[in-house]
Amino acid sequence: MTNTLYDALFAPHVGNPATFLQCDDGTTLSYDAFLKRAAQMAHTLTESGVQPGDRVVVQAPKLSDTIALYAGSVLAGAVYLPLNSAYTQAELAYFIKDADPRLIVCDIQDEAAVVEIAQAAGTPVLTLGGSAGSLSRAADSQPNTFKAVDRGPEDLAALLYTSGTTGRSKGAMLSHKNLLSNAVALTELWDITSNDRLVHALPIFHTHGLFVAMNTALLAGAEVRLCTAFDINVILGEITQSTLMMGVPTFYTRLLDDARFTKELVESMRLFVSGSAPLLAETHRAFEARTGHRILERYGMTETNMITSNPLKGARVAGTVGYPLPGTEVKITDPDTGEAQPSGEIGMIEVRGDNVFQGYWNMPEKTAEELRANGFFLTGDLGVQDEDGRISIVGRSKDLIISGGYNIYPKEVEDVLNDIPGVLESAVFGVPHADFGESVIAAIVAEKNSSLTVETLKETVQVQLARFKHPREYLFLEALPRNTMGKVQKTELRKGYRT
Repeated sequence: MTNTLYDALFAPHVGNPATFLQCDDGTTLSYDAFLKRAAQMAHTLTESGVQPGDRVVVQAPKLSDTIALYAGSVLAGAVYLPLNSAYTQAELAYFIKDADPRLIVCDIQDEAAVVEIAQAAGTPVLTLGGSAGSLSRAADSQPNTFKAVDRGPEDLAALLYTSGTTGRSKGAMLSHKNLLSNAVALTELWDITSNDRLVHALPIFHTHGLFVAMNTALLAGAEVRLCTAFDINVILGEITQSTLMMGVPTFYTRLLDDARFTKELVESMRLFVSGSAPLLAETHRAFEARTGHRILERYGMTETNMITSNPLKGARVAGTVGYPLPGTEVKITDPDTGEAQPSGEIGMIEVRGDNVFQGYWNMPEKTAEELRANGFFLTGDLGVQDEDGRISIVGRSKDLIISGGYNIYPKEVEDVLNDIPGVLESAVFGVPHADFGESVIAAIVAEKNSSLTVETLKETVQVQLARFKHPREYLFLEALPRNTMGKVQKTELRKGYRT
């Protein structure tokens, strides 16, 4: 009997007394204690009716028990489905209906609202949030050993939703092989070992914080300082006794904004990694000037985990995302023909390897559109590869906006805006932002004689969409720029905004 992820990430730590997690409240958890807690979580899942292959929806706070729940899901052979804690009830209702989970786990503070949604689907709800959470209480009385359910490389381990340009979110199906192959490649590439201590301030409902950060730490046996969120005072204190940090560009701009962040402060650090959003070249240069460290930027997607990375040893070129990971094939193709582009020519980034997902949940047609029969996935990103193989992202064929590390698709925001009385049409686009990577801007064309106000727009958006999707500015225009085919020209909107 084998369980691909458990055998690699967890089983080697049975009896390991080394520290795994250090939390904000000062509590620590050894690897062995963590595995015992994960076993208790697995028992709780199975007693709640979770069978191998069942989805477990998790919209919970960042706690050691939430990490243990992830491990317990792997042990029980379930499919772990983490959701952004900022999602609204309307968004959560869609995910629950689409994924058809056997169990929902939420923050104890959100229990009433989640139960209301879950009742319509007939799905039980358990809570996390300290010792008062019903899941934590139930786990306390369970045995601390659990025989891992047999799961092979192709079995699903996780389902992560990523927004779509044509409306509803898509569930990316990630197998045990997908997650493990990426963890192995990154751990080796970045030389992560049991001597490392990772400052972890990322969310754990996202590929970056859960699979890149946690899976590599588990594989290497590293120590993790689990920070609930990015608190500048906490981070500055933890960096002095750590070796590794993974973050989004916002983390690094905020560190640079603090005079206490000095070269002397980071003497113990060996590596700063950035991803989930473009890192501005000016941030890259300013960080090196201040600390002597060159941030290592990498590139990935929910559907593929990580695709490329700048080298640990070698030139880390600002504005580039480095080279394909070992075992990952990347090619630049003509978006219209699919033919490979020569070095130096811009084209669609396509990727193939053990890291590439199995397809979109309940969306065979969308899967066929984006995942070729030969295994190459069309990322939707435009890039260029130099003769040395180094890749740079030059744009996106889809109108994806990445703000603070979160993906925002304009159409989802536009659909909400266009339903507001008084709005004739809207166009949402992103502009560069030094702190968040990109900022969301909404261009609005109001109906004639409308009394539409910015406050009206904000009030509706606040109810319908998670905060990170909210436009930071609303522009009222008489008309949207269009080409001869009637398509809105967002390039012109960006140009007009800058001028």
